[in-house]
Amino acid sequence: MARYLEVHPHDPQPRLVAQAVAVLREGGVIAYPTDSCYALGTTMGSHDGADRIRHLRHLDDKHHFTLVCADFAQLGQLVHLDNAAFRAIKAATPGPYTFILQATPEVPRRLAHAKKRSVGVRIPDHPVTAAIVRELGEPILSSSLLMPGHDWPMTEGWQIREELDHELDAVVDAGDCGTTPTTVVDWTSGAPEVVREGAGDPDRFR
Repeated sequence: MARYLEVHPHDPQPRLVAQAVAVLREGGVIAYPTDSCYALGTTMGSHDGADRIRHLRHLDDKHHFTLVCADFAQLGQLVHLDNAAFRAIKAATPGPYTFILQATPEVPRRLAHAKKRSVGVRIPDHPVTAAIVRELGEPILSSSLLMPGHDWPMTEGWQIREELDHELDAVVDAGDCGTTPTTVVDWTSGAPEVVREGAGDPDRFR
């Protein structure tokens, strides 16, 4: 059974944040809130956690995981940024955007795109996400909680627990997060290309 943690959406309780982080540090998989929708998360070092997320969502090895960061300094250690990307991404974060960029050696090879050596990164504008990532001290390896055969992500923590109780190690419930995924911007060619329109304003990258 998944541990169920009801966390205040604006002022997350440190004790509950610590419990969620303890699950992650043990290699577990959690469902947690972001500023776009709920996500599945594990640590970058958890091979089992990444495999479980792939299995849950029926993903192949070509899927771009997203590394969810606490701040821009953490993001900058994971991907290569030229001056234009640096300025544009810094101005848009935190926010509901995922950026695909060339990975640095800090990113394990198995987590980057096999051919492009790229990875997705983002900094959500959500107090609970920020608290968990800061307490963990490293990015969370994440994927949107959109289950196979579903048109929309699940929006409530209790619903996630009800449906995935035996598949997850913890559910962090901070209320409704909505159903709109992030706007995805691919920067691997050296210029921004909006590859998915979502919660973030895509016009700032056109």
